Amino acid sequence: MDPQISKLWRLGVATAAVCVSLATAIPAFAEDPVRVTVDQAKIYKLPDSARTLIIGNPMIADVTLLKTGSTMIVTGKGFGETNMIALDSAGNTVKELNIVVVGDSRALVVQRGMDRQSYTCAPRCQPTAVLGDDSKFFSDVTAEMQAHNSDALGK
Repeated sequence: MDPQISKLWRLGVATAAVCVSLATAIPAFAEDPVRVTVDQAKIYKLPDSARTLIIGNPMIADVTLLKTGSTMIVTGKGFGETNMIALDSAGNTVKELNIVVVGDSRALVVQRGMDRQSYTCAPRCQPTAVLGDDSKFFSDVTAEMQAHNSDALGK
């Protein structure tokens, strides 16, 4: 065999071996990520031994462990992806998973140049305050919601 081809072949085999060993050494999440819509909550079952939850980025999602220890509530706070680790009472990892927070699929987004406005269309389109909206639109909609809530509470 030509020495150049032999050298390239050995290099290829060595590269493949390194790739396989790296792929098996990198921890992977065995299950699909938990998908939750921003500003909504989802129930997720955990192992009975779960006692402590750690969230990677609390700006993206919030997790609450119920007193039963086997159920958590995941609330979408902002768009993006983060992770969650559940520990038992001895501090051992009992569950790891990714959490993906997405926007509402029924939303209508109006883009006017750099200004964005969001509307929830279920069944009629109404303005809603969503992360990333134009700051004036966001403030106006938020103020209207707060005024409506105050009126409803009789304040």
